[in-house]
Amino acid sequence: MSSNSTLASTQNAGFGSFVYLCRDTASYPFCNLFWRQLSKTNFTLPDPLRAPVGITPRCGIPRAGGGRFGNIANVTMCAVSIIFIVYLSQRINRRRAAVGRIEIRALFIMYAITLLLEALTSGGIFSQGSLPLLILTAIHAGAVAAFFWALLANALVATQFVEDGTPSALLPFYGFAVIIFLVTTYIATDTAFSFTSLFKSTPPRDLRNVALFILLNIWPAATVVLYTVIMSWIIVRILGEKLPLLYYLGALFLLVGGQFIFVFLGTPICQGSNKFIDSSFLATLLNTASMGVLFLAWKSITESDWEDQVFIV
Repeated sequence: MSSNSTLASTQNAGFGSFVYLCRDTASYPFCNLFWRQLSKTNFTLPDPLRAPVGITPRCGIPRAGGGRFGNIANVTMCAVSIIFIVYLSQRINRRRAAVGRIEIRALFIMYAITLLLEALTSGGIFSQGSLPLLILTAIHAGAVAAFFWALLANALVATQFVEDGTPSALLPFYGFAVIIFLVTTYIATDTAFSFTSLFKSTPPRDLRNVALFILLNIWPAATVVLYTVIMSWIIVRILGEKLPLLYYLGALFLLVGGQFIFVFLGTPICQGSNKFIDSSFLATLLNTASMGVLFLAWKSITESDWEDQVFIV
């Protein structure tokens, strides 16, 4: 029989459990949200001042301090990625007449925000269970869920069902982004601080939160699939092009590859580097590369000869 001082098995925890991600995926930041729930039980937790990101992972990078640098590889990669994304955002902004310019620029800005939050929540900067870490992690969760809405919304805008850049396109774009951000952030905050019992894991060792699991795992996967299907339909059936489709499939390959490495190779990399690095920096690299290819894909289906032109009405 399992002890309450250890995590439940993945099979016993059931749907909506973060057990596998918290135990086997190094530097998975959203496990931070369960720390205080477990601290109120007889669950064995490490010293919060030295604990790595997550909940007793098989291998985790210790918090910065005492000669350790935290997750310095991923923090550095996030910083470099933010600079790159800001550069691409400026490139997007110069394409004044391109379809979906405002919406895709917003997508890139939102991605940059998630990178900043990722550096703060998985960098080993704050002690586990601390107020700043839990608040930042909850905001990070909301930003991630909103980012994937923005991704799907960009595909909907590309259909030109409504004209891009107009209130009829921008109001639902930003409106739903704000709603999804607020809902996800609230659920994550309630999970972290247990304001109510609605989002508490019962028992805590199951690390189960169905709503949060759907918003942070099922929802992103669904939006990526829908985005790819819609954009493929537009490119093949409407535009009759082939090269842009290769760009979009390349972006998908990089994104999926990054997530695979992050989820399944984190522990081996962490153990092999003596807890100095893990798979998170590789995932950030591939995710950012995916955004770069996405920019090329968008650029290839917009009117390139309109770039940098100024239109006077």
